[in-house]
Amino acid sequence: MIKKIKNNAWDFLNGVGLGGSVQLFLDGALKQYGWFRSFHTKQSVDANGDPLPWYTYPFILFLKPRLKSSFTVFEYGSGNSTRWYAARIKEITAVEHDADWIKQIKPKLPSNAKVVEKPLGESYIQAVKDAGKLYNMIIVDGRNRVKCANFAVDYLTPDGVLILDNSEREWYQKAKEYLKDKGFRRLDFIGMAPIVGIETCTSVFYRDGNCLEI
Repeated sequence: MIKKIKNNAWDFLNGVGLGGSVQLFLDGALKQYGWFRSFHTKQSVDANGDPLPWYTYPFILFLKPRLKSSFTVFEYGSGNSTRWYAARIKEITAVEHDADWIKQIKPKLPSNAKVVEKPLGESYIQAVKDAGKLYNMIIVDGRNRVKCANFAVDYLTPDGVLILDNSEREWYQKAKEYLKDKGFRRLDFIGMAPIVGIETCTSVFYRDGNCLEI
């Protein structure tokens, strides 16, 4: 009897075009990734509510097992990604222009993560040089992405990689062309990301002998 009720319910849902959506919600990949939780909370989190970078899920799955505890990372923009990296690497520094957002994120950061405030403009773009060191990874996911990518590439370690999020956007094409001219190859990860339902792209730029072993 119960089985018949379930079958009738699925027949009805499929008949009105909702069967696939309900299946995804009950036991689909999006549920496993935590997408529904991120959508309802408007936070980039996984199924357990733990922080996730706001990248495409394919790139998160690709990147996670390749991170090493010795990595140092610089990030344009800050948020749950900063917390996520800090749990897996040696240290991360993020630059942020929004003082109110810094007040929200700073109390959540562990001791190996810091956010520095810079106004938009040259000081923001050039913040990557302030510590006087090179980084295994530089993430460009804030403002002025073309200028930030073009400037920051010179602050990578010899095996360093640069990540450009939302790289499908036409106005980031100049950054992709500049990095190609600098000898970097590009690997695109297209798919859904937390919170939103649209398809986007996260790209990693790398050279031979890179730290992610691509």
